[in-house]
Amino acid sequence: MTSNPVDQGPAGPSPTQKPIVPKTASEALRPQAGTPPPRRSKRSRSQFVVFMNFVMSAIVLVAIAAFATVWFGKHMFEDSGPLAAPDTFLIRPNTGVQEIAEQLERRGMIDDARVFRLGLRAYSKDGQLKAGEYAIPAAASMHDIMEIFVDGESILHSVTIPEGLTVAQAFRRIAAAEELTGDMPAELPPEGALAADTIRFTRGMQRQDVVNKLMADQKALVESVWERRSPDLPVEDINQFVTLASIVEKETARGDERSRVAAVFINRLRNGMRLQSDPTIIYGIFGGEGKPSDRPIYRSDIDTPTDYNTYTIDGLPPGPIAIPGRASLEAVANPSETEDLYFVADGTGGHAFASTLEEHNENVARWRRIERERGEAAAVEEGAASQD
Repeated sequence: MTSNPVDQGPAGPSPTQKPIVPKTASEALRPQAGTPPPRRSKRSRSQFVVFMNFVMSAIVLVAIAAFATVWFGKHMFEDSGPLAAPDTFLIRPNTGVQEIAEQLERRGMIDDARVFRLGLRAYSKDGQLKAGEYAIPAAASMHDIMEIFVDGESILHSVTIPEGLTVAQAFRRIAAAEELTGDMPAELPPEGALAADTIRFTRGMQRQDVVNKLMADQKALVESVWERRSPDLPVEDINQFVTLASIVEKETARGDERSRVAAVFINRLRNGMRLQSDPTIIYGIFGGEGKPSDRPIYRSDIDTPTDYNTYTIDGLPPGPIAIPGRASLEAVANPSETEDLYFVADGTGGHAFASTLEEHNENVARWRRIERERGEAAAVEEGAASQD
């Protein structure tokens, strides 16, 4: 009797399949190991690659930080500054960029001295700042201030020496100019040796330099006019030439009659007549300090002999009595051709001229009448004012 094989049916297990083993409940809940990561190559695990990755990351971070710093600094350098109102700033000669920047920050003109210095360096301007005093507008940026200092358009101050001042009076003006520095010269130059001019200067200029310039300018002017003088002037040298010009300067301020006043004195010199100029009396008494404004000329002054009193001396005084300007120098060098020997005030700010004593006396009488009428009118006005 043969035995039949067990019938596995059509869905029986294949030879390659593992039999399914049932798991207990605890085994099913136990965590299973995950899929392992792919194995790293030896190259990716190299220390050099790790270091280079760090370096590249650091470079990127530094570049970002540098860019942010430059952008922020440029923004600060070009943005409006903290100065609330216009002000001035003085750069003295040989002042360094660091000191300038620190002064600007201390005075509230910029926010950060370091940014200002770096901005100058970035624009290659740190060696181009010029000494001087500058006007800084309100809210000026550091860039604006840099351009102001580089352009060098500093504030100019001035001192004016008018025609007719004495050297002593001119020295007082120069000494009083607060924008100038340094001491005045120990000795006064000769009378008339300074130019009548307006000197423009930057703050900090030396007073001695101003005096030197005025002396040099006057010397050049006098010599230039002297070379073009009329050949028959009755003056012996350049000192007498300047002396006569100084008298003309003090006698009239009107440009249209200077050459005629000069002609009167030249005609008197030629005729051997005394000049009889009131300003020479004043200089002989008070010298370069000048007459007090409330001090009149007395008859006794006219009769008091001094080296400068042309009522008592013959010819010209020993030296100038004031600073003559160009117009007076030119008037003496080439005076009007007239026969006038006299002049007196005419009541209009000018003078009445005469060639004879008789005509001159009439002009004097007219002038005294004008003075008397003015005095009477002033007295009436003063009386009316006192009644009010």
